[in-house]
This record gives sequence, structure tokens and C-alpha cells, in this order.
Amino acid sequence: MTWAMVLLAAGLFCLLMVVGVAMVTAYPNLPDISDLADYKPKLPLRVFTADGQLMGEFGEERRNLTPIEEIPQIMKDAVLSIEDNRFYDHGGVDYVGILRAGIANIGRLKSQGASTITMQVARNVYLSSEKTYTRKIYEILLTYKLEHLLTKDQILEIYMNQIFLGNRAYGFASAAESYFGKSLKDITIAEAAMLAGLPKAPSAFNPIVNPKRARSRQLYIIERMEENGYITARQATQAKAEPLALKTASNKKTLHAEFVAETVRQMVFAQYGQDTYTRGLNVYTTIDSQEQMAAYQALRQGLMDYERRQIYRGPEKFITLPNDPKLAEDLIDETLEDHPDNGDVMSAVVLEASSKKVVVVRQNSEQITITGAGLSPVESGLSDKAPAAKRIRKGAVVRIVQLPKGQWEITQLPEVEGALVALTPQTGAIRALVGGFDFAKNKFNHVTQAWRQPGSSFKPFVYSAALEKGLSPATMVNDEPLFFDGGVTGGQPWEPKNYDGKFDGPMSLRTALAKSKNMVSIRVLQSVGPRPAQEWVTRFGFDADKHPPYLTMALGAGSVTVMQMATGYSVFANGGYLVSPHLINRITDYKDRLLVDSPPVEINDASQRVIPQRNAFVMTSMMQEVTRSGTAARAQASLKRSDIFGKTGTTNDAMDAWFAGYHPQLAAVVWIGYDTPRKLGDRETGGGLSLPVWIQFMETAARNLSNSVSAPPADLLQVDGDWIYPEFAGDNGISSLDNEVNDKAQALPPEEERNRILDLFRN
Repeated sequence: MTWAMVLLAAGLFCLLMVVGVAMVTAYPNLPDISDLADYKPKLPLRVFTADGQLMGEFGEERRNLTPIEEIPQIMKDAVLSIEDNRFYDHGGVDYVGILRAGIANIGRLKSQGASTITMQVARNVYLSSEKTYTRKIYEILLTYKLEHLLTKDQILEIYMNQIFLGNRAYGFASAAESYFGKSLKDITIAEAAMLAGLPKAPSAFNPIVNPKRARSRQLYIIERMEENGYITARQATQAKAEPLALKTASNKKTLHAEFVAETVRQMVFAQYGQDTYTRGLNVYTTIDSQEQMAAYQALRQGLMDYERRQIYRGPEKFITLPNDPKLAEDLIDETLEDHPDNGDVMSAVVLEASSKKVVVVRQNSEQITITGAGLSPVESGLSDKAPAAKRIRKGAVVRIVQLPKGQWEITQLPEVEGALVALTPQTGAIRALVGGFDFAKNKFNHVTQAWRQPGSSFKPFVYSAALEKGLSPATMVNDEPLFFDGGVTGGQPWEPKNYDGKFDGPMSLRTALAKSKNMVSIRVLQSVGPRPAQEWVTRFGFDADKHPPYLTMALGAGSVTVMQMATGYSVFANGGYLVSPHLINRITDYKDRLLVDSPPVEINDASQRVIPQRNAFVMTSMMQEVTRSGTAARAQASLKRSDIFGKTGTTNDAMDAWFAGYHPQLAAVVWIGYDTPRKLGDRETGGGLSLPVWIQFMETAARNLSNSVSAPPADLLQVDGDWIYPEFAGDNGISSLDNEVNDKAQALPPEEERNRILDLFRN
């Protein structure tokens, strides 16, 4: 027995000598950790709305550096309870825990976990995660160095800002935003416990992906917090019962501004290069969070409403579900990962399908039964006669959406796209921007990158040019057929038509614009001249080369972006000034020190006018008629206010649908169409497609807009209730336009343009 004790003591002595020699040898090779005294991790670019809501983060690591004194005590208590309850008492190394872990490793048992918070900081900042004795020795030595160099609070601060917590979130402040959409200072005990469970295995305990496992660990941590005296029994009971509102893409409270954030990223990268993603820049934009949310929801609803009128194209995929429930669950999870949710349009796998009922399952094993009206959009896919590729059956991957009243509906991802942008006319400040249905589905920004024909929404710019040539809202023009023979076109004869195919005879320009009469617009352009009109529209920010000086300009056959249209309509809204779109208010560093200060500035210098104030006033008056009694009459009727103005637009064969409108304090434009232009449908128009989106957006935006009544400029004459420039008034005070058209005198396109024009005017 004595010899055994001697041998054991000798063995331990030798082991300690080996460890000691190893440590002495390794110590000089340890990395320099002095930089941790001034901890500066890689911090992402963060983009905020004007009212401080986070819209996006860009960088390898999502992190919001939070000083230890700003981390709520409940968050620190939750972390200490599960990770290292004796953190403030030990010297950095838990020797009993190390011995236990070593025995477990030798015996190939599951490790019990002996790493203290200081050891985790050493490992996460400087070492790899490989499990070797050499790395463990380095980890212990680094732990001693950290404990010697830093205070306990400094070490805990590094840990709580450095640790990876899933969802690309590093640190608990970023995780609170990522999982709960709130600031760390506002979290509850239940939320703190959920977050504290993530360091051990961020993927396994992710409450969004694995809610059951995350819930189990959360309950365990709450119990540990109670055992350690951080919370009372009553607080523990309340925390266990508290429902958690997780931030998901389908959460209607989530602020979707991905297109805005990406635009900002590009702008900042042009200035700062790769430092954009690491130096912790905070960019504050002109975006209004409420209007941005309203714009996103309005556009998505408009596109989904359109999609419900389309033929069902069939499930996105079919899988064969195994009989084994566990294998089936794994296959469903794997499949749905390849078909991620698009906001509130969620993916699901069909478990049971008939013409009366469909049962689907989500990635979290949630089963949903859909019946009645919820099956209407996919009725053709539930028919026994449906082709195999389009039939909804067990194993089909489908899309579902929850309607306002809580019922579920099977739908499909729209192929159609859309865009909405809203500006402050006086400054160009962008208040809302949605560049498409879903950024994850299609990153092409249709507000700034898509060049489309504006159709009739371009007519106000032609009418504006006509005012400077002597026409007025009361000018009578004949809405009668026009015909151009082959001798004039150099090809086939053609005759343009009105949208409804009817001709109403003589009418005023005011009425013609309200009814969007094509024949009148062509005659107006003839009176102005295509080349003068081409020059005039450049005053509104349009490119001359995108609007060839031909008659087709009268019907909006040129090319514009949605942003250009919003800028152009802002000229009418602000009394004649051309403003540049403005997005960034200021940029600060991670300590909130100001780097860039560029608030939008109101333009009111008369020398900067691009059109006369009276021109903008008269055009606003004419577009008020459009929203009162014309193609956009639904606008004033729905919003119950008269101080809104605008114009619908539908291009040839209904390939593009527009509504461009404004209040003197806000200009907003909506466009809907396919990326590869094709017909939206015979009955689809700007008034039926885009106008409802604009109205829904304005229901939110108009709450902050005061009632506006503009006084007429002094250099206008009012005759018989309408406006005219005094210098153009005839004997009776009304200007007139010859109804006869000098066809051969009209400039026509060169040969390469003719086919496009023939298509434009042909029914």
C-alpha cells in the first residue's frame, strides 16, 4: 500500500513537472493580449431610420458594442448562472472542472464543461476550438494573463460582446435585436434566459429554428437563476409563463427596409471601402419607420391581391415523405430550408389534401388546417383533373399566408414585381422606399434600376409644356380619331386609340387629362412640338435621350425610373423646384462621434426654379380633377380629403401599371409590372393595380400631413372658374387649339423606331 502511494505521488509529481515545463515553454509564445485593455472588435455597418430604428447590418459579424455598465443586470445574472456562477470569486481557472473534463475525455465520455468565462474569452479571441491538451495549456496560460491584465468587469464585457449567438449575431446586444427586435436594456427575465442558453450551442438552441430545445434550456436557466438567488420564486414562475414574441421575417412588426439598407451600403462603401464593414459606422437615414412599414405592407398586399387573380402554377416541389415520423420530420425541415419564407408568405409541406381540406406542416412541426375560402386561390390545383405537376397532394411544397382575420390561405409567390418610393418634395428626403416584392427573392431595386415606360402617368409633363405655349385647362380639344397613312409612317398605316376605344368629341384639357384621353394628348403634343416638349421634360429630371421627340411621347413611350417619376412629380408639389433624392442624414462612429452631417436642405431660391410657380399651380389644379372625378377618383373618395393630386398610367397592352401622386408635403409613386415585360391582364390598369397600393400607403402617411390650400400666384387669370396665363387670353379669355392635324408636318421616328410605334398604337 505504501509503495502504491509512493508510486502515485511520483506519478503526480512527474505529471506536474511535465505540465510545468510545457507551460514555461509555451508562455513566451503566447499572443500579446494588451490590445484587449482597449477592446475594439470588428463592428458592422448599421443603418437606421430617421427615428432610430435599425434597418440593416453589414459585416462579417453582427455586433453592437455595449459597455458593461449598460448591460442590464438581469442579462449578466442569466449568463453567470449557466456559464460561470463563481466568476467573480475564482482566479480564472476552475481546477475541479478541468480535472472532471480531463477524466471524461480520457474515458471518452461526454464532457461536463469546465471552461470559465475567462477561459472562453481566451479561446474565442485567440485560440482555435480544437480539443487538444496543447491548446488547453495555452488556454490556461492565456486565462492567467487575462486575469492579471484586466478586471473582472472588463473580461465579462468582452465575453458578452464577443460570443457568437447564432443568426450572425455576436454579443448579447445584437442577439436581443436579432431574436426579439428590441434593445438589450428592454429585455425581460424570460428573454434573458433564452439568450443565455445560446452560447453552448447557438444552432441547437436557436429559438426560431428549434423552439422546443430552446424552451427546455430556457426553463433550466430560469431554475438556475432562482437557485443562485438572482431572482425570486415568484419571478421564476412568471418568467416561465411569459410568452416570447420572436422576431421573424413573417412578423408584421418587423421593419422591412432591405432595399434601403443595401442602397446605403453601396453609398458608404464608395466612401470608406472595406472599412465599411469593420469600423462600426452608424448611418442615420431620412426614412420614416412608420411610412416605410406602410409602404412595404401596401405593396406586398397589392401584389398578392393581383396574384390571387392569376392561375395557380402548381407547387414549388414534391417530396416523398417516409413512414418513419422522425425521418419525415428531418426531410421536411431540410426541404423547407431550401424554400425559405418570403416575409409573411411562408413555405409548408402538404400532409393531406382534398378539395375540401388541406393540412400542411411548417418547419417547427406546426400543423395548419386550411379550408373554405382559404383554398380558393388554388382551386385548380385541388381538382382531380389537374396535371400531376400542378396538383396539390401529399409531399407538395406550397405557400401559405395568414389573412387579417386569422384564417389561413394557400397561395403562391408572385412573379409580378412592384416598387414604391415617397419623397418630401421640398428637400428630396426619401421617406419610404420598397424596391420589390421581397429582397431575398429578387435584389433588383425597381425604384432606381428599372427603366420602364410610364404610359399616361407621363402626360402631365406634356401638358405642363403646353401651358407655356398658350394652352389652358379650359382649352377645347377634339377627342376624335387620328389616322396616319403609310406615306407618312413609311410603313403600315396606323391609328392610335383611347384606352376604352371610345371618342367623346370636343372637351377641355382638364377633362381630357382626368379621363386620360390619348387623342387629346397627341394633339396637345403636336401643338407644342415634340422637340420643345423633349427639352421641357428634362426640367423635371428626365433624360432627353430616353424620350425621343416623336408623337409617342404624348402617351409615355419613353423610359423612366420610379425615382425619376417621384422627383418629377415633386416639381409640381413644391411649386416648381427640382430636388435631388436625399437618403443619408448623418454618419457616426461606434462611439456616436459625428463623421458626416448632411441633413436635407429645403430649396426655396427663386433662381433654382425649373418651371414657373403658376405652371405647377395649374397642373396641380388639373391633377386634382384626376383624383376627384377622373381615373383616380378612388383616391379622394377613399382618403376623404381633396388636397391630393396625381395621374394613373397604363402602358400599351397593360405591361406597366402606375400611379404617381402627391400632397404638397409628400410625393409618392407606385409601379407594378413583370421584370420581363408582358401583359398584366386585359382588365389590369394603373387605377386598378397601383392606385390601391398608393391609397393604402397614404392612409398611414397622410395622418401627418396638414390640410393644404394653396393660394393662386398673382400672375394667373381666372376666367369662368378656370386658370389661364393672362398673356395668352383671347377676346373671350379662353385659348383654343385648332382641331385639324397637319399630319405630314409632324416629325416622325426614323425607320428603326417605326415598328415599336406601330405596336404602341395598335389595339
